[in-house]
Amino acid sequence: MSKPHILQVGPYPEWDQVPLDAAFQMHRYFEAPDKAAFLAEVGPKVRGIATRGELGANAALIAACPQLEVISVYGVGYDAVDIGAARARGIRVTNTPDVLTDDCADLAVAMLLALSRGVVGAEAWARTGAWAEKGGYPLQRKVTGKRVGILGLGRIGAAIARRLQGFDMTISYAGRAPKDTPPGWTYVADPVTLAAQVDYLVVALSATPETRHIVNAAVLAALGPKGMLINISRAPNVDEAALLDALEAGKLAGAALDVFEGEPRLNPRFLTAPNVLLQPHHASGTYETRQAMGKLVRDNLTAHFAGQPLLTPVA
Repeated sequence: MSKPHILQVGPYPEWDQVPLDAAFQMHRYFEAPDKAAFLAEVGPKVRGIATRGELGANAALIAACPQLEVISVYGVGYDAVDIGAARARGIRVTNTPDVLTDDCADLAVAMLLALSRGVVGAEAWARTGAWAEKGGYPLQRKVTGKRVGILGLGRIGAAIARRLQGFDMTISYAGRAPKDTPPGWTYVADPVTLAAQVDYLVVALSATPETRHIVNAAVLAALGPKGMLINISRAPNVDEAALLDALEAGKLAGAALDVFEGEPRLNPRFLTAPNVLLQPHHASGTYETRQAMGKLVRDNLTAHFAGQPLLTPVA
């Protein structure tokens, strides 16, 4: 029996590439110098797309594959996939949730702590000799006992909240509706009200057209000059222009970000903005989690072509 033809949108580590090549006929779209010609040649044979969260599969790519049956996304975010185009043709879409929850939550907490305690600046203070020349590092912000708001209490948001309970923090959250939560977690109806009640606002919700710039100027104003923003979700959830304006004007105490519009190319204003912690979109970036993500991509493809239920369908 011939192997199913899979369009591979971006590169994977060798530990994923080898088993993918063994199980499927992989067509490396990302290596093609003339992508239009490449699609014209292989598109009619393609039954599956293997992609990454930030690369997705747009309507044109989907349309170029008339036999397409399934799109398997390496990542929890699938906003770069044209879900409407997929659904219109009955194409299944999967992602890799759960296996990256812990790493994303860990990094969110690490960013909150590093931002509050000035870890990056303090390391440079010691390394460059400023400690010996200028004395102790400027005082920073206490974390224990503060108030945190989680915008989006899904798998990752809930894992972040559980970790922050260990710092005796007061937990509030906003989302579509209240959830069954541990005692003491408080549901707040909207992001502005949530931001006004907390010291830290952690963005952990999925990106959809409805959530685009849900953290806007009004939310940032409510968070205020003593508040800090942590974004571990997707870049479109935060209005970057409004965030930069607030940081530069001293209307926000700080921000820690793992995702950006147009990444890896950042708005140059971020490089000079005061009190901002920048991370290179690596929340899931551990050996263990990336290997588990790759396996789930393969397992979803294998299940589909074996006529079995998908492990983690989103459409």
